[in-house]
Amino acid sequence: MKKSFLFLTLLIPMLMHGQDTVVMGLKDCMRYAVEHSTKVKIQNADNADADVARRDAVLTAFTPQVSGGTYAYYNFGRSIDPETNTYSTVTSFHNGYSLSAGIDLFNGFEAVNNLKITKTSQLMGKTRSQQIEDQICLATMEAYCNVIYFSELEKALVAQVETAEEAVLLAERQEKLGQKSHADVVQMQADLAERQYQLTNCKNRYNDAVITLKDVMFWPIEEPLKVDNDFGEEVVFDMPEDINSLVDNAKEIMPNVLLAEMTMDNARRSLRTARWQLLPTLSLYSGFSTNYFTYPGMADYVTTPYADQLRNNRGEYVQLSLNIPIFNHLSRHSNIARKRNAFERAEAEYQQSLQQVEAVADRDGAADALRQAETRATLQHEAFNLNAKRFEQGLISSIEYQTASNTYLNALAEKLNAKMQHFIKKSVVLYYKGVPYLEQ
Repeated sequence: MKKSFLFLTLLIPMLMHGQDTVVMGLKDCMRYAVEHSTKVKIQNADNADADVARRDAVLTAFTPQVSGGTYAYYNFGRSIDPETNTYSTVTSFHNGYSLSAGIDLFNGFEAVNNLKITKTSQLMGKTRSQQIEDQICLATMEAYCNVIYFSELEKALVAQVETAEEAVLLAERQEKLGQKSHADVVQMQADLAERQYQLTNCKNRYNDAVITLKDVMFWPIEEPLKVDNDFGEEVVFDMPEDINSLVDNAKEIMPNVLLAEMTMDNARRSLRTARWQLLPTLSLYSGFSTNYFTYPGMADYVTTPYADQLRNNRGEYVQLSLNIPIFNHLSRHSNIARKRNAFERAEAEYQQSLQQVEAVADRDGAADALRQAETRATLQHEAFNLNAKRFEQGLISSIEYQTASNTYLNALAEKLNAKMQHFIKKSVVLYYKGVPYLEQ
């Protein structure tokens, strides 16, 4: 069902554009990346192992170990007669059966803790799957934004090249009229060459960004891919987030925090189990056995029927075993020390995971940077247009015109970068608030 939906999301944009190149939006790219990621497939296999471990823990806790055996052999030479308990040298045939079972009545609550650990491990597997999908979505989003950034920057550079070409033609005409010097013409030609170089470099970086996006998505490198540049709405500047409420929410929903917390819980249970291993263990065993024998070499020997022998020779036993640990090279104490270290490590990692919520401050800082970048780009655009008219009128030099052009281009590039950064940071904050990337 998922693959059919994914196929439709790829096919419809392709049909709408009437071309072989697939045009994909951000969510289409994220869905494709999650669907084809090898990390997701590896985690699915780990989840299957966790299910098996859970089943084993349940069976170990509530069911006994049962084993059965049988044997059949001929004995040649001296042996003990089972009936008379005396030695005999006649060839004999023996056949026996046994069945035994055993269960631990008390083993330091190891079985109980293993039940809890394996149940938590199952939840961790599902949470880790979600975490991997979220990480893939975030990486895809970043690569996608890089593609859009260089695509938009390329459009701006194309316009700059066209403007520079017009400026060169104007300067050449003004040189013929004596209004410009040859140095001014050379300066304008140098500016055009610089813009053409920047455009070529931007195209190369755009191609690199597309390759990176394909790599993140597991998209075939040789297949064309085009992204939809109209991926976002108008920027809306939100109010600053309440850090404390966001931290509380993250404790309940964020995969990395949940994983750290569950790892800490399992480490605590493992430490308790290791400490309980210092106590004796109590086990219960029971069994049943029977056998059959005959002397095939003795013609006058009357063999008791097979079924009668199995019934007459059967035996049962019940055993209660108490194992008291006394000295085993301090292995149990060493295990306790390792489990304590693991718990302290997991506790520290849990506290560390909570610090990642500080990304909210980055979101708010990115919003401030975007406001300033947009204002600066607007003003620099107006200034560039005024300087272009002044240059046409011969009121400023070519160097001043080039400086104004560079300043505007830098402001535009910083605005695009600020917009991409704000979009990513805002998406991260929504993710912290419990909205998955694919649902934003």
